[in-house]
Amino acid sequence: MYDLLVVGAGPYGLSIASHAADAGLNLRVFGRPMASWRDHMPGGMFLKSEPWASNLSDPGGRWRLDAYCAEQGLTARHAHPIPVEAFASYGLWFARNAVPEVDERTIARISSGADGFTAVTEDGQALHARTVALAVGVMPFIEVPPALRGLHPTLVTHSSHHSDLGHFQGKDVTVIGGGQAALETAALLAEQGTRVRVLARAERLRWNDVPPAWERPWWQSVRSPHSGLGPGWRNWFYSERPGLFRRLPQTSRSRIAATALGPAGAWWVRDRVERAVDLLPGQEVTAAAAVPGGLRLDLTGRDGARRSLETEHVIAATGFKAHRDRLGLLSAELRGTLAVLPDGSPALGHSFESSHPGLFLAGLVTASGFGPAMRFVHGATFTASTLVQGVRRRLRSTPVRGTVPVPGGGSRSGAPSPVSG
Repeated sequence: MYDLLVVGAGPYGLSIASHAADAGLNLRVFGRPMASWRDHMPGGMFLKSEPWASNLSDPGGRWRLDAYCAEQGLTARHAHPIPVEAFASYGLWFARNAVPEVDERTIARISSGADGFTAVTEDGQALHARTVALAVGVMPFIEVPPALRGLHPTLVTHSSHHSDLGHFQGKDVTVIGGGQAALETAALLAEQGTRVRVLARAERLRWNDVPPAWERPWWQSVRSPHSGLGPGWRNWFYSERPGLFRRLPQTSRSRIAATALGPAGAWWVRDRVERAVDLLPGQEVTAAAAVPGGLRLDLTGRDGARRSLETEHVIAATGFKAHRDRLGLLSAELRGTLAVLPDGSPALGHSFESSHPGLFLAGLVTASGFGPAMRFVHGATFTASTLVQGVRRRLRSTPVRGTVPVPGGGSRSGAPSPVSG
């Protein structure tokens, strides 16, 4: 039986695995490393986060993004966005150097039992672990507007479904959303010769400002400090103090998680969009239907005015909804035991442990508890160290059947405990 099973091999899963291995835990890691970054983002995209805020986490801090870039002869400087392809390659480099061997099979089902959990791989192998850390990323939580659900994938897709936009060349495409995914997707489409428009519910699109210089007068830094989520004290609190964020009243946490760092485009994509893309803010799709050659969208403006347009394809860049019921790899019984917050995401303790003892969660699904940083790579550092500490406490408090707890943690049986105090 393993101490810990890490399910997911993106930035959060790999960071957790690195910290767990350093702590001496007997673990297994499952998932295709950096799969979302390799398979669900089109070429030509850039990382919105600053390079210095995009590190995966190992306890010694050896395997940072800037170290990888230096080794590869790449630039990793403030205000210079990193290509997504380079970041995905960095994650693979991190996995090779900082993580035990990753099993690339998919975990199909996880259920709970008397001594922990049973996980079944896609090819039917069963593994047993005392604790599990789910770091499944964003793909289980894809959100598509109700008016577009049920339409054929040849007509409607989510932005995360595309690693290559080339098959839209010369076509008419409508992108829905006002965030970075929508705006950068639209820019890439326009630059390859696609006729593209962006529909957004907001009355106007928002753009992030060019970040202030890294080195600047002290009084400017005091007034608006740099942080992993952008300049300013509020962003600093969200990014650098997620443990304190969790102590806020639940209503405040839910409101901030839903509204903070709302949809906005990066400063470096603005000109590419505004010069080449038709922008239709203040519009909501209220109905959609297939028509010859594509689909018709019925729109309602913020002023109540209605109009229709036809397009060959819709890409919904409408984000993700981290709801407990979308954790389909958990057995129905296990999933049903998880307490939830008002937004439907699982409720978590201070070490990312769910209401089911031994089941830990990481990444987007934890944002309502620990704040907006959990939507970005930057949150992996706090998550990995805090979660692994929680796993160790759980292992010390629940010895395997047949062992006897001893003072100070650990257990006494025919073999020593794999976890030291």
